[in-house]
Amino acid sequence: MTVPGVTVPGVTVASAFAGMRNVAPVVFRAACPDCRGRFDLTANALRLAIGATSRTTFYSFTCPDCGASVRKPAGERIVELLTGGGVRTLRLHPTV
Repeated sequence: MTVPGVTVPGVTVASAFAGMRNVAPVVFRAACPDCRGRFDLTANALRLAIGATSRTTFYSFTCPDCGASVRKPAGERIVELLTGGGVRTLRLHPTV
């Protein structure tokens, strides 16, 4: 198998991925402050915005129960979990 900058003799792509199974998608537990619903969301249902400060860093989603737009603050740990789970991220640039 050849990867740019790395060569592993005797390893093919097929053998490198042999035995791998489908991996279940990452799900995140969430709650709606409007209807108090609790549910699981996939990474595609969430958006993460990273701003210059903790006040401008948040994640958002649409409540699957009542349709409300929900926006919640995201600290360092939440940002780490969401980005690691594949949530799409928008970096906000400060205005001058």
